Amino acid sequence: MGAEELSAMLWRERRQLELLLYRLESQLLHVRAGNWQWLKFTAADVEKVLENLRFDTLARNIESSARAIEWHLPANATLPMIASVAPPGIWPELLQEHHHGLILLLKQVETTAATNVEALLTGPQRAGNAPLRSVQPGDIMASAAPGAVAQADTVDDVTFLAENANIERALAVTRDCSLPLLKEFLGLE
Repeated sequence: MGAEELSAMLWRERRQLELLLYRLESQLLHVRAGNWQWLKFTAADVEKVLENLRFDTLARNIESSARAIEWHLPANATLPMIASVAPPGIWPELLQEHHHGLILLLKQVETTAATNVEALLTGPQRAGNAPLRSVQPGDIMASAAPGAVAQADTVDDVTFLAENANIERALAVTRDCSLPLLKEFLGLE
């Protein structure tokens, strides 16, 4: 097997990066549209892809370490190092193509994640909403006045808190899109 299994793992990792890019772009569309209520779903989607990607990265690390040792390299060899000593035939070229494809996808993910963070931080202001602010649990009750106005204010405050929570979760998940193990494997760090 050898190179075939490593190549299959790299294809799987590339597909996960493509899916991550898609999820981040979907989230960005919702942010730009002001659909704050959907951020809980987009954040969950990004989290799931990151979880799958971490699993695939671990599996790829095991496979690449085995190939590196088999081909007389250190276990922590980078993909360019592995490609340089791959058996003759298609493998050096294919592993270099994987390297190029992974770098391209990684850069796109990083750029899109950075754009998402910026949009999440500035989005509420552009959409005409109040900027993110810290709300304490007692704030809702303290701002409530008797009657219907109090009920409307409470609903607005609850909506505001939910939107803030969605934005904060999306920010946390999006900031977690750095992939240091992949960067290291690609020889970028």
